[in-house]
Amino acid sequence: MEIWEIVLIGVALSMDAFAVGMTNGMEEPYMRARKMILIAGVYACFQFLMPVLGYYCGSAFASLVEMIAPWLSFFLLSAIGGKMVFDFIKESGRARTSAFAPRSVLGFGKLLLQGVATSIDALAVGVTLLAAEKTSGLPLHVAFCALVIGGVTFALSLTAVGLGKRIGDRFADKAELLGGLILIGIGIKLLVEGLV
Repeated sequence: MEIWEIVLIGVALSMDAFAVGMTNGMEEPYMRARKMILIAGVYACFQFLMPVLGYYCGSAFASLVEMIAPWLSFFLLSAIGGKMVFDFIKESGRARTSAFAPRSVLGFGKLLLQGVATSIDALAVGVTLLAAEKTSGLPLHVAFCALVIGGVTFALSLTAVGLGKRIGDRFADKAELLGGLILIGIGIKLLVEGLV
């Protein structure tokens, strides 16, 4: 396995975090830079930790990860997205003070749930890294491979939050509904991919 393959794995793993990060930006179009960095940092940390955990837990853990990962990701993202849709519907009956006010503020607990939900598949990648080390070798120690994956996730997630802010500024009145539907859609996609 080469370093460019690790980078590509990082890109592939970060796509769910990218989509969820964009949703977070849409929900809060006036989000400060510090919070954007926090969101990207949390996603990057989970994308770093999960492959390391999968690597050290080895193949005994792989079957469990493959079995529950799609369901757990589906449940977490659907619960978060469903709450966003519910909040939008509940608030749509009330007069909004401003069309451009953020609908909800992303709390740290919700952010951690998103981090877990978008990185569960990285556990299986850790097992893959273990197998690659045994057969063809790794270009770096597994911790550095995971650091590359986390770094790619950080960069792409930060970009996604920024893009989401721009989109959310234009569509602020529908951002919470759209964000919730996107999260539910990602959860369904992960479940279908895991079952097929």
